[in-house]
Amino acid sequence: MAAQLSTVGPGAVDRPGPDAVDHVCPVPHAPGAVSAVRRRVRDVLGEWGLPSDAVMDALVVVSELLTNALVHALPPATLRLSWVRVDGHGVLRVEVTDAGPVLAGAGWGAPDPDEHGRGTDIVTALAARCGVRVGAEGITRWADVPAGPAWPRCP
Repeated sequence: MAAQLSTVGPGAVDRPGPDAVDHVCPVPHAPGAVSAVRRRVRDVLGEWGLPSDAVMDALVVVSELLTNALVHALPPATLRLSWVRVDGHGVLRVEVTDAGPVLAGAGWGAPDPDEHGRGTDIVTALAARCGVRVGAEGITRWADVPAGPAWPRCP
């Protein structure tokens, strides 16, 4: 499934009411942060009852968006997971907000082109929609991961 890429924001969706399923996690700007946050996300999505195939897709999307923020952007970074309805279907919204691009030479080193540069392709392959939103809080890269018609089981 090819994602629709948007550069203006996630668009109009039906957000659940005040009992919405939502999880916010600050991301440490350090090596090892992606795997630590990925473990936390796996636990959260398991508690939410997300189907296992959707969990796997979501973990890949989370990994790619977090890696992008940690390698190419300034701290702080924050991950937000939420459930939204798009066209009547439940999707997991994954958002990573950072403080913007790293200045040349200020990151963890120049990326190796053989090991980097495919994250956007991976995210667009797994997401129903994805995009970038620029705001006062920073730059947010987001993706909607299909979660199945029966999800979520609200706590």
